[in-house]
Amino acid sequence: MSATYTNAHSYLDNTGDDPAVRAKLVVGDNDFHSVTEKVCGVVERPQPKIWWVVFAISSSLTLVLLATIAYLITTGIGVWGLMVPVGWGYAIVNFVFWVGIGHAGTLISAILFLLRQRWRTSINRFAEGMTIIAVVCAGIFPGIHVGRVWVAYWMAPIPNQMSMWPNFRSPLLWDVFAVGTYATVSLLFWYMGMIPDLATLRDRAKTKIRFYAYGILSLGWRSSNRHWHRFEFAYLLLAALATPLVLSVHSVVSFDFAVSIMPGWHTTIFPPYFVAGAIFSGFAMVVTLVIPVRKIYGLEEIITARHLENMAKIMLATSMMVGFAYSTEFFVAWYSGNTYEAFTFMNRAFGPYAWAYWTMVTCNVLVPQFFWFKRFRTKTVLLWIASVLINVGMWFERFVIVVSSLSRDYLPTSWGYYRPSIIDILTFLGSFGLFFTLFLLFIRFLPIVGMAEVKGVMPQAHLDRPGHRGHGDYHGDIGGAEVLS
Repeated sequence: MSATYTNAHSYLDNTGDDPAVRAKLVVGDNDFHSVTEKVCGVVERPQPKIWWVVFAISSSLTLVLLATIAYLITTGIGVWGLMVPVGWGYAIVNFVFWVGIGHAGTLISAILFLLRQRWRTSINRFAEGMTIIAVVCAGIFPGIHVGRVWVAYWMAPIPNQMSMWPNFRSPLLWDVFAVGTYATVSLLFWYMGMIPDLATLRDRAKTKIRFYAYGILSLGWRSSNRHWHRFEFAYLLLAALATPLVLSVHSVVSFDFAVSIMPGWHTTIFPPYFVAGAIFSGFAMVVTLVIPVRKIYGLEEIITARHLENMAKIMLATSMMVGFAYSTEFFVAWYSGNTYEAFTFMNRAFGPYAWAYWTMVTCNVLVPQFFWFKRFRTKTVLLWIASVLINVGMWFERFVIVVSSLSRDYLPTSWGYYRPSIIDILTFLGSFGLFFTLFLLFIRFLPIVGMAEVKGVMPQAHLDRPGHRGHGDYHGDIGGAEVLS
């Protein structure tokens, strides 16, 4: 039994660092046909029982979310725990959290594509789907936190019935433009990359409904040279458009805080600090989701240990960036000589919300330090636990920024202690229900791995190159892999 486990473990382990041997990105005796069978099988076969159990729980939480939103609209934002001076609470915390979760998908898809990082191919579709769903969850909160949701269209750049234009100096309007642009480009990028794989599902369909549904979505894809040429050009163009969005979107979100005069918010470090934190939390969520999915659906040979290790390394790097930002905030507060700034940060660390601050530091700075050791980067159980703790820590980071800064302002007579109401908590849990419901539907009906791109980095895609043992670049490889399949 022990020998069998050892052989299986070494069989799936492609994390070696021997410079003389190029690590395989797809392990096992896989060819183009087996990759197609494994990925399409997730959609075509009946879902396992665990899928139905999680779907029942998540859909129930989604109904709770809808009920709390309806109650909020009919009653008013007094049902939340907002009070003087904390006028922002869970709604803004959750908004920033979900926008951050969506950053890993675009980073993996666009930036790593432009940098020719071939290991992205097995996880980019997974991360892109997570991005779209996270942005949907984030988009709910700006609409409901304004209170009068029936005039939420005032945030759009159109004149309202009072002939008043939106205030373009308002950070709330900046969020509308930034998140709206990010969602649009990410959706196009996600859908564009799926077209060849949707055509594969169309050609394998056994019912007319599936055939016509995937046929419409695949836009008449025939895998011709002209189609591949247009596809690769459009994919490259969208990657170039999406790359600056990774940096700009969360920078704009950080302006919600940085343009104010509130101590603890009015600082120039927020844009890079927020971007690093968003990538950090996004990769943590990808790892949290991908580890159980690859196990349940038998995709360990396609989403390999090397993919998980690389994501752990990125989380370690971004964790150190976030930790550096934490220390820089304290240094700036001290060096500025501003009494209010110094008090704000001392209050964060030792005030009534110290428990939230040290939870944040522990999860975001201390836990990722274990990734210096290869055992923690490659042991899936330990990596999964660490990724969950990182997500917890990143939520608390947003909580600390929003609540601890507002709870004690310039006047001690206005100090207060914010406590979320049951509606706050149920809305927060309901957003997770919506996230997992949409994610499970994504697994059920769409390919969660980019088959065409994975085939393009397999050695079989380059058999026509004498003596070639690598995995090649993307251009020309994706199409060749699909044709050979």
